[in-house]
Amino acid sequence: MPPDLRKLKPTVLCRLLNSTPLGEVIGERQLLRHRNRAGRRIGDDKTVDFLRYLAWLVGVRHNPAPPREEPSYEDLRERAHHRNLLLSRAGRDIGELPAVVNPERKARAASDFRYFCEVYFPNAFHKRWSPDHLKIIAKIEKAVRTGGLFAHAMPRGSGKTTITTVAAVWALLYGWSPFVALIAASAERARSLLENIKVWLETNPLLLEDFPEVVYPIRKLGRITNRQQGQLYHGEPTRIEWNADKIVLPTIPGSAAIGGIMTTSGMKGSVFRGQNHVLANGTVLRPKLAIVDDPQTTESACSLMQCRQREHILASDILGMAGPGEKIASVVCCTVIRPGDMADNLLDRDKHPDWNGERTKLIYQFPTDDKLWTEYAELRANSLRNDGDGSPATEFYRANRDAMDAGAVVAWPERFNSDELSAIQHAMNLKLRNEAAFWSEYQNQPLADETASREELTADEIANKVNRIERGVVPITATRLTAFIDVQGTLLYYVVCAWDDAFTGWVIDYGTYPDQQRPYFTLRDARLTLAHVTTATGLEGQIYAGLKTLTHNLLDRPWVTAGGGAMRIERCLIDANWGESSDVVYEFCRQSAHAAIVTPSHGKFVGASSRTLTDRDKKPGERHGWHWIMPFAREKRGIRHVVYDTNFWKSFIHGRLAVAMGDRGCLSLFGDKPELHQLFADHLCAEYRVKVEGRGRTVDEWKHRPAREDNHWFDGLVASAVAASMQGCNLENVAPVEKPRTRPVVSFAQQRQEARKNQRRR
Repeated sequence: MPPDLRKLKPTVLCRLLNSTPLGEVIGERQLLRHRNRAGRRIGDDKTVDFLRYLAWLVGVRHNPAPPREEPSYEDLRERAHHRNLLLSRAGRDIGELPAVVNPERKARAASDFRYFCEVYFPNAFHKRWSPDHLKIIAKIEKAVRTGGLFAHAMPRGSGKTTITTVAAVWALLYGWSPFVALIAASAERARSLLENIKVWLETNPLLLEDFPEVVYPIRKLGRITNRQQGQLYHGEPTRIEWNADKIVLPTIPGSAAIGGIMTTSGMKGSVFRGQNHVLANGTVLRPKLAIVDDPQTTESACSLMQCRQREHILASDILGMAGPGEKIASVVCCTVIRPGDMADNLLDRDKHPDWNGERTKLIYQFPTDDKLWTEYAELRANSLRNDGDGSPATEFYRANRDAMDAGAVVAWPERFNSDELSAIQHAMNLKLRNEAAFWSEYQNQPLADETASREELTADEIANKVNRIERGVVPITATRLTAFIDVQGTLLYYVVCAWDDAFTGWVIDYGTYPDQQRPYFTLRDARLTLAHVTTATGLEGQIYAGLKTLTHNLLDRPWVTAGGGAMRIERCLIDANWGESSDVVYEFCRQSAHAAIVTPSHGKFVGASSRTLTDRDKKPGERHGWHWIMPFAREKRGIRHVVYDTNFWKSFIHGRLAVAMGDRGCLSLFGDKPELHQLFADHLCAEYRVKVEGRGRTVDEWKHRPAREDNHWFDGLVASAVAASMQGCNLENVAPVEKPRTRPVVSFAQQRQEARKNQRRR
């Protein structure tokens, strides 16, 4: 049967046209292009109408399409840019947000912080709450929602930091505070807290389920921070920030946490003032909630000046971040390290009632049967001493548990380790491990400083001994003016004192060279050093140049007296004990224009078992004074020096500081503002005395407190008193001690006469 020309299959049509003597006329691909151009005018999807196809070819042949104009390079580039822009936008747009999985759960947690902790952080809070936990949680919720202040101290390991940081997340997600400031003792610690919060937002599945408007854009970053600048939602920037010290939550319409901000800083930072963030609608946000975690360190807790400084930062800088007329909420979780530190003061409702301080303990009442617990302690110690695990003590506790638990009240009954039987046993084990740490870390009632003595003055007492005389002015009754320079590798510490003949003293000036120009600093964190202000490149050259400048400032200066006259420093001792500086100090004193005034000095530790300086035989050319000696000049160094008993003179200085104002022998400080002398007082309290007996006498041996690293002004005040003794000052009825002769002086003639008498007797 001949084919139907009105319904030819494309393959059959090609075969038919190519069967002429002309050879190949058309291919299947070309026919496909013609069918695509002509559409249904020449057939349907499966067949071709040959006659219509011929008519279409004739029309194309006689009516060709106008030639296409080739686009320019600029047009092609613009098209490519537009295409890439569309592709980029499509890749950066996070698309539609997932739906909220459990709206009821989310709504309930908005006004119930405890429920929020339990439901969304089950891995962090898997144990049953203690009554103390519930009390702390309720007060944190109240502070966050009403803008109040709350400080709390909980035993170590009770989860106080976790609860406080979860409160920051809760406040941000529900919009209770659109701007949260995370603050810790150091900036590094604050960043680690923020990193914990970032991990929660990136990995917590429950937060993703109920807070997709916040968590989903964060997940889309894929921990690649470079994506934050270009992230879009429905074509609009989310303005998310995801950095190490600051995060800004995404701007999603309808979100309670839209544009929420969290920043970090340490207590020593200066970033508190002026913190603000501008939203896309132009609203300027300032911090509304300050979360402060452990604001003090062991070092700062042992320094009265640092404690006061951090309290001031908290009261002024941190609580002032919200701006004038705005209320700020703050939650402080802390640990009391020593009595009277920042945490101890903050928790004291008498001193700081606004903070509503709450101090909780691990154990509120100890067991009453001390005898059984003493036996338990011996069993436990013997087991551990013999490489055991303390299990015999645990078995003893199991057998006598009722009697050993009698009278005990613990805060959290669920808190004990897997190898322990109860929270009471856990608390007693911690107490046995280290009692001082137990009272500080777990009871928030640290023991009094074991190194403190009733005889010793506190830094407060020293700082308050002001005499209302201006700085640098010599009292009218003073007759001597002395100074001391303590040489350190980076700084020179100096003290200038005025004295009368009976050792009544006045500290008229002290400081460092170069001047640090701040009220509190340590040698370790000195910003301006000798290397900055001298042209010398070596350590010895820097010390020499520093001594030259400082002695010029001190010794060439006329010190004005209260009566209108002027005095000059009579004796200036320079520390020659500091390692590599010894030789350069001798060289400077020998070559100085003030060689008659400056003297190298060596403080010597004279303990109870040592011979005192006054017990030594006096050698020719030596000068002996009151617990100091001035040996004959060494040939190598060519200049005399002084050696003094540091233990004696440190006790002497603290004795003068203990004398009441107005009495003879009193030592006082210039000015009328005790707060200006806090750092100086810290230096004077950097050591403590221990009474030691030996050689039939009792001696104060002074030792350095581990927590206080700087005592340089204490050394300076001691040596200034030594210099005053060298110039003739002495306490009433006490004269400089000279070594008594052990036998009378006998002339040579008398000795020969005595020898002749002895020969006659024989």
